[in-house]
Amino acid sequence: MKSRITFKTTIFAFVALVLAACSPEDSLEALIKKREGLKKELVEVEAKIAQRDTSNVSSVQGLLVTWEEARFDNFVHQIEVQGSIETDRDVLLNAESGGLIQSVMVKEGDRVRKGQVLVQIDAQLISSNIDELKTAIDFAQYNYDKQKEMFEQGLGSEFQLTQARNNLDNLKSRMAGLNTQRGKFSITAPFDGVVDQVFARVGEMAGPQAPVLRLVDNREIRVVADVSERLFSRLTKGMPVYVQIPSLNDTIITMNIENIGNYIHPTNRTFRIKALLKDNRLLLPNMLARMRISDYTNENALLIPTAAVLRDRNDLSYVYLAVKDEAGNMIAQRQDVEIVESFGGMTEIQVSETIQAGTKVVVRGARGLANNDFIRTK
Repeated sequence: MKSRITFKTTIFAFVALVLAACSPEDSLEALIKKREGLKKELVEVEAKIAQRDTSNVSSVQGLLVTWEEARFDNFVHQIEVQGSIETDRDVLLNAESGGLIQSVMVKEGDRVRKGQVLVQIDAQLISSNIDELKTAIDFAQYNYDKQKEMFEQGLGSEFQLTQARNNLDNLKSRMAGLNTQRGKFSITAPFDGVVDQVFARVGEMAGPQAPVLRLVDNREIRVVADVSERLFSRLTKGMPVYVQIPSLNDTIITMNIENIGNYIHPTNRTFRIKALLKDNRLLLPNMLARMRISDYTNENALLIPTAAVLRDRNDLSYVYLAVKDEAGNMIAQRQDVEIVESFGGMTEIQVSETIQAGTKVVVRGARGLANNDFIRTK
């Protein structure tokens, strides 16, 4: 029993020591302040050493960094999205009426004109009916002409003339219907284009559900992409687009936004954009494309390297400037900055009194610095 009490007492004593060790003086803020004080003291000591040192060392050695000068320059921000190539003229042609394929008049790769007959399906029965109807129409026309002549001479009745005319009109209407039906046995090109693939074979049966051939016209294509909803307000119709085609050795083609969607997809929160290219001789439907859109431009932007920009625990952006202290030594001086845009390794910041063109900004080695650290470039 006594050993248990002794053990508990030991535990309580250990916890008390731990709590005592975690005093407010060892909080993060206190430690940072203590570090700054030690650095200041180190600066003073090194300065005194430099004064008394008889060697060639004339300045305090600091941390190795690189810096670049802020500058005013043209800045272009771009959005990059994944897209694909589409065309409205890429169709599979089917037979409107079923029947035996009588002839295929084109082969793959042929360029055809709108209205040209591509495939002919056997329409012998319809053709026979049309031939019979032609004979009936010829007789009906002869009968109508005679009835009209007799009526004009006062020998026939108006009823006979009307009956002959109605009979002729009915036969002509039937002929028009048969010609329309026979037309459905010929598959014609709906537009100018190239026969990409032929599925039909002579002697096979064609039907509305079986594609006969594919016809494509790639002279006018569109690049289509889904863009995040947050970018909707930054895009406008006519804005330039740089389209990069990976399968063509990253060929870049300049286009313009033709259309901006009016619908946000509820699943991925995106809207569609389209860029138009006329007189195309290079791109094919369904190719992958990367679209780069210049959504922001400033011809006189204050620029610094993006690698120089850091963020603290409060999510504030800052950089370290390379400045000289009173003794002529280079030190790192923290400076908060307001970011405008970042792209391509450069960041545009708001102009301030502290950072101007020519101000030295620490780039490499900035993450290991603290305010007023000694720095050097070699």
